[in-house]
Amino acid sequence: MTSDEMNAGEVAPTSVADQRTCGPVSSFNEWDPLEEVIVGIVDDATFPPWHVALPPVLPTNQHATFRACAGRPFPPEAVEAARRELAEFVRILTGEGVVVRRPEPIPQRVEYRTLDWSSSGMYAAMPRDVLLVVGDEIIECPTAWRSRYYETLAYRPLLKEYFRGGCRWSAGPKPELRDELYDADWSDPGADGPARLVITEFEPTFDAADFIRCGRDIIAQKSNVTNEFGIEWLRRHLGDSYTVHVFEFDDPHPMHIDATLVPLAPGKLLVNPERVTRVPNLFKSWDVMYAPAPMIPDAHPLYMTSKWINMNVLMLDEERVVVERQDEPMISLMKRYGFTPILCDFRNFNSFGGSFHCATLDVRRRGELQSYF
Repeated sequence: MTSDEMNAGEVAPTSVADQRTCGPVSSFNEWDPLEEVIVGIVDDATFPPWHVALPPVLPTNQHATFRACAGRPFPPEAVEAARRELAEFVRILTGEGVVVRRPEPIPQRVEYRTLDWSSSGMYAAMPRDVLLVVGDEIIECPTAWRSRYYETLAYRPLLKEYFRGGCRWSAGPKPELRDELYDADWSDPGADGPARLVITEFEPTFDAADFIRCGRDIIAQKSNVTNEFGIEWLRRHLGDSYTVHVFEFDDPHPMHIDATLVPLAPGKLLVNPERVTRVPNLFKSWDVMYAPAPMIPDAHPLYMTSKWINMNVLMLDEERVVVERQDEPMISLMKRYGFTPILCDFRNFNSFGGSFHCATLDVRRRGELQSYF
């Protein structure tokens, strides 16, 4: 980080006794004023090797594509279109006064192996999945997909820099990802059935995107990549300063909470009307906004997500919110609830399984640890 970047984003110390903040990393929620962020990259994006962990979360119309293309690059024109949108996203964030950092490309089609299995990688597009920032700490997540085993290596230069600057850097238990972690007999429960998860409790695994931070309260869900073992590891690791709440939603294929339940600001909650049929009591005093139906055309390829990725917005503060430029219903909803939408084309990036929240990791937000409930 340059001295100019440091000076532009430094936060004056506060007198709050238990505000756990040190150096350049400090982020307690999803809405305090954003000062520094990591934005992912799509360089060398590669279809992951076919594995039992994939069918529970891939769109059914993509199963044949993933089987046929396993280990091969994504279409170059799709990668280039997503790269252009990421560049525009970075330009917008910079124009809004946010310091933007990027990971370093790493080869994704090099085979690696453990004692039990071999795989190749996927991409470094979604820092929100593999890294979790809580206060002054960055946690590397024990992800459940073999294709993501070494994904955090793309962020290692940044992690070293943040550590040298004073942040705490930790990692969940490195998973073995042996066959015992996966339900080899998994079958699709169907749209109306209860979720049947493909991962077992063999060892702790979790993706950061299955957690939403609301100060002292952290909202979590079990999913096809996050198990009870992983949630309990994180709960004990964070200690008594935080309460981890685990909620279940009407989602037969859960993977990542940030297209289901999204706190936008103190007292304002965006929910998926199909998955959240009963708002958790924790949010009973909050204004609830029901996300409008997604506008993504059926013909648009979505390799690893549903159309509800339209909910995956990024708050720059309690008013400014980055929204997909073509999503007029979401733009209107945000305006109606007093937010200021900042528009960015991102539909081609959506194809790779995420949107603005997924593509970022908010390293520094100007605020302190507090309770909102």
